[in-house]
Amino acid sequence: MQIEIIPTILVKNFEEVKEKIKQVENLVDWVQLDIMDGVFVNNETWDNPKDLKKIKTKLKLEAHLMVQKPEEVIDDWLEVVDRVIIHFESKITNRELGIRGMIEKAHKRGKQIGLAINPETPIDVVRSYISTKRSDQPSEQSERSTILDIVLCMAVQPGLGGQEFKYWVLKKIEILRRLWPSGNIEVDGGINPETAKKTIKAGANLICAGTYIFRSKDIEKAIESLKI
Repeated sequence: MQIEIIPTILVKNFEEVKEKIKQVENLVDWVQLDIMDGVFVNNETWDNPKDLKKIKTKLKLEAHLMVQKPEEVIDDWLEVVDRVIIHFESKITNRELGIRGMIEKAHKRGKQIGLAINPETPIDVVRSYISTKRSDQPSEQSERSTILDIVLCMAVQPGLGGQEFKYWVLKKIEILRRLWPSGNIEVDGGINPETAKKTIKAGANLICAGTYIFRSKDIEKAIESLKI
């Protein structure tokens, strides 16, 4: 599968969002906006989706919703981004129905949706939300509407950038790739050239990195180094 690097933007205000988007706008296709409410994780970031209506960018936007109640904010984010990522560990009312409901809601709007799992969360929790069919096999429309577009395996605890990669997450990625041969597997946290190489070998095809990219002296070279 084609490997894609997705810079992650974890900032306190919208001016920083705009600045970082400009820094990578001509280098990648997607960026991830880290949205934290100070409740689900012990950190708070910029989190106003209406601000995104003020900018024009050719980049596709992914909102990683590290929030306690994604059901309450997902509609606002779906208006302005191309993909949302919700957390399995969030306090979702009736988790099974809530997750499926949010998947359907995103797909009805023509948007993508992913489910993130923390390092300690087993892969088994995503089984009922992924399709084990090959991409060339037909499936019912009703089934497709409740299937995830992405599973995000967190390689650090969500909330802070610059953490060290938890290598035992690689096994989870390997298991997920066997379960979901044609699925999009994203990994986030502690990414540098060494860990990116290992996650790709394990089966991930979407590699998220923030600290390594934005603290580098040459952002373009940093992004390219993660593809090797």
